[in-house]
Amino acid sequence: MHIYPSRSARRSALTVAVAAGALLAGTVHAGAAPTSATAAASGAANSPAAEADRNKVLVIGLDGVVLDRLKAARAPHLQGIMSQGLTARSSLYAQPMAATSSGPGWSTIATGVWPDKHGVRDNSFTGKQYGTHPDFLTRIETANPALNTYAAADWEPITSSSQNGPIFSAQVDKRLNLKGDANGYRSEDPKIASAAAGELRNGNPDAAFVYLGEVDEAGHASGAAGQAYLDAIARVDALVGQLLTAVTSRPTYGQENWKILVTTDHGHTAGGGHGGSSAAERATFVLAKGAGIAAGSVRTDVKLVDVAATALDHVGISAAAVDGTPLRAADADVFDTVRPSLRSRVDETGIGTDVKGFTHTAPAGWSVDNSRMGTGGVAEWRGWAFATDEFWSQSQRDQWRELNVRSRDVFAVADSDEWADKPFTGSYDSTLIGPKWAVTGGTSRTLRFQSHYRHESGQRAEVGVSYNGGPQTVVKSYTADATAASENITLRVPAGATDVQVRFRYSGSNNWYWAVDDVRLG
Repeated sequence: MHIYPSRSARRSALTVAVAAGALLAGTVHAGAAPTSATAAASGAANSPAAEADRNKVLVIGLDGVVLDRLKAARAPHLQGIMSQGLTARSSLYAQPMAATSSGPGWSTIATGVWPDKHGVRDNSFTGKQYGTHPDFLTRIETANPALNTYAAADWEPITSSSQNGPIFSAQVDKRLNLKGDANGYRSEDPKIASAAAGELRNGNPDAAFVYLGEVDEAGHASGAAGQAYLDAIARVDALVGQLLTAVTSRPTYGQENWKILVTTDHGHTAGGGHGGSSAAERATFVLAKGAGIAAGSVRTDVKLVDVAATALDHVGISAAAVDGTPLRAADADVFDTVRPSLRSRVDETGIGTDVKGFTHTAPAGWSVDNSRMGTGGVAEWRGWAFATDEFWSQSQRDQWRELNVRSRDVFAVADSDEWADKPFTGSYDSTLIGPKWAVTGGTSRTLRFQSHYRHESGQRAEVGVSYNGGPQTVVKSYTADATAASENITLRVPAGATDVQVRFRYSGSNNWYWAVDDVRLG
């Protein structure tokens, strides 16, 4: 979690911080006087029938938990969520976008946007942009003040109005922040869980976030590979059980539609620690259960930003302003369909032999033209390939491949830098060709895709389109770095055109790379 002042130094008193200065025992959000429409909505929401029919969401944040260690621990409640719902591995960024530390991690989870938007790159919180990209509870309050929001944590930046926070703003109806005594570190997770359980059981939160941090402390103290780490997971699991029991003990639970989400802010190395770019430090996960989530399901297209998007969506608030996607529907990107064809390494040496993460098999309707490609080079990257983050980013760390956060699951990669790591002749020149999409002449269409491009002199990357098999027109050229970009290119369809075909051509030598994902014609 932290790489922040030690918990012993910062846990000096028991503090309860509640939004708008209200006491923990009860509060009403302090905002502008409601309009008549808002007042009517609030009155309707507070009626017994409306209360019993309301969607509710609980997000549980577990600091520094490694999914494989969670599976190995004595954790019946968390493992129960996995068996009853969804398990999804995910991965973080690395520097220079942000460190794999708690400030960026919890900011990403809470805001639903990546660090290049929320601005938190380490635990100094310098550059935070919470006003522009607020946490999901604040978004809920802004969109529908009648809904009740709650957040509880013992790491100050999450809920305390300190110089580094709060991640969850004072607009949240109730915020609880606990600290230990002056005698040194003592986990406040039991107090957090007890207070939050009381709120969940006896109050009426529509959206809640509860943070538990002991596992991260165990990771720093003894490493993620040790028994102490498993023991900490077991203790935290019991507290998660308290929260789940509080929800199911609600008098109106049978008429309510709860969605439970569990996630973590970063991983841990086996020996303990995080902040770097290794796969262990970048590893995160999302667990979820509730209506519309299949029991025992596993997905590979989920990202950390989807937590906020799912919470917003579940309580009826638009998630359009965030980078995440609600979990109710799997990603429909055609590149993901090649996952069964993924292979383990051939020439690469820094990737585990058990990682199946690349293929040259194009999805249906797509093809790769390598007629201008040189020979030799690293086999995995000989022309456009389709790969996963787990595979591609580990081919060579700390060269910004980890910043490809807006691609999901399987994406297309042209990587002349890695290709040139073995003897080759000629140059790298490969074109990824899409299917022919139907269009209507005289109209406008929008070509959308995720692009992650790193530039060097001598490199060439361009997007071209052709209509009815005619000559190609270049609609986008890259001449500088454009990392983790969401591209939207307006196409003016000429009169008489009935189809359009898109081409991504990349050429170079021992230069950098281009990754493309989720190509759609809007």
